Amino acid sequence: MPMLSKDRNGERNVTLELTGVSHAYVGVRGARLALEGLNLAVGTGEFVSLVGPSGCGKTTVLSLLAGLFPPSRGRVLLSGQPVRGPSARIGYMLQQDYLFPWRTIRDNVLIGFDIAGNRNAGASEAADALLAELGLPDAGGRYPHELSGGMRQRAALARTLIAGPDVLLLDEPFSALDMTIKLQLEDLVWETLRKLGKTAVLVTHDLAEAAAMSERVVVLVADPGTIADVVDVPAELRRLKPTEARKAQGFNALFDRLWKRIGRDGGGAEEGGGVGDGEVPQE
Repeated sequence: MPMLSKDRNGERNVTLELTGVSHAYVGVRGARLALEGLNLAVGTGEFVSLVGPSGCGKTTVLSLLAGLFPPSRGRVLLSGQPVRGPSARIGYMLQQDYLFPWRTIRDNVLIGFDIAGNRNAGASEAADALLAELGLPDAGGRYPHELSGGMRQRAALARTLIAGPDVLLLDEPFSALDMTIKLQLEDLVWETLRKLGKTAVLVTHDLAEAAAMSERVVVLVADPGTIADVVDVPAELRRLKPTEARKAQGFNALFDRLWKRIGRDGGGAEEGGGVGDGEVPQE
């Protein structure tokens, strides 16, 4: 049975669910089983991270949740209904911002409205308001090449949020940024999603990032990708912004538990990103 997400009042409503999910890729060299027997439920408003070694299927899980392709076996559900393709209810934010260089930041944020043919003055005002809320109050008329990497990722977040999705899928959105900007954006994304009550699934190689941002951390192992463990983040850490959680009592113990759990299965973590004693040793 899927593992249900719970809060202090009992069971949450389930927004995302994987039930008996397996997936195989078929190519000229034959078939490769990428995922096998995944059961997981993500509660409404919950922030869950997926960690594990390369090749364990983290991005495949996100692609299945996004409806980019169906699983070979099992079911992927959004609010109890089968996911049969991409949905406006699910936003997907990638490592690269993919802003169109010939469009202003405002026009990049509103590209979905332009494609749907329903852009109006209200949408433009909403885009500017959202950009301001994300720390880009004067960026609407600027172009991507005029913004830093961190500012571009904020614009990409605005583009993802403007359509009002219930769920955000985050595929290593901070990994290309320097540490200072990375930490700032972790706080910004955490605070924004918490305020809006969004459900989020983050894929990351950075165990410290997963521990600092999440309510639960799902540990995957490879060959094929399976769930080895689901680690609950202590309530006292979940209440803190990521930069504060990294320095709080109990964070290092949580980090060590994740590190040892992955190491025990022979995968290891590919990169660090902790603060203080929480950094992963480089291999």
